[in-house]
Amino acid sequence: MPLELRRPERTFTIRQLCLEFKCTPRALRFYEDKGLLAPARQGLNRVYSYKDRARLQLILRGKRVGLSLSEIREILQLYGKDDGAAAQNAKALRKFRERIVAFEQQREDIDHAIAELREACARLEDMLSSVRPDLLPVEGEASKGVRARAAGGRDLAHARHA
Repeated sequence: MPLELRRPERTFTIRQLCLEFKCTPRALRFYEDKGLLAPARQGLNRVYSYKDRARLQLILRGKRVGLSLSEIREILQLYGKDDGAAAQNAKALRKFRERIVAFEQQREDIDHAIAELREACARLEDMLSSVRPDLLPVEGEASKGVRARAAGGRDLAHARHA
């Protein structure tokens, strides 16, 4: 097909990518400064290609699962080798398995911490109930505050008064 008849490759503005991936322009510029993205320029504007969009998707996915930027860079640097992405996939697989092990350890640590806190709460409640029952928190009061904070902090005051 003659060159002039081909459709131009789809490009994206920084605004389009920020809206699509719910990130900030600052984040995209940060990834560019770190060498993870390399958009073209049209004057002062950044122009992102499909490749940049795919890289951003991988960066954000990697960040969500706890990969460091250097680990993400290692995976991205293997893109485009003439091996059908085998090296990149193998590296990603190793990193993902490492994160699974780390998350499983964190989950175990969290489960132990929760158990210890529950035991401590039970001891403290027993002690307070015999000495100063008026100081015991109202049932469910703490969980209302936790739920309010989890909802973004809004209605925290309302949760206290509900």
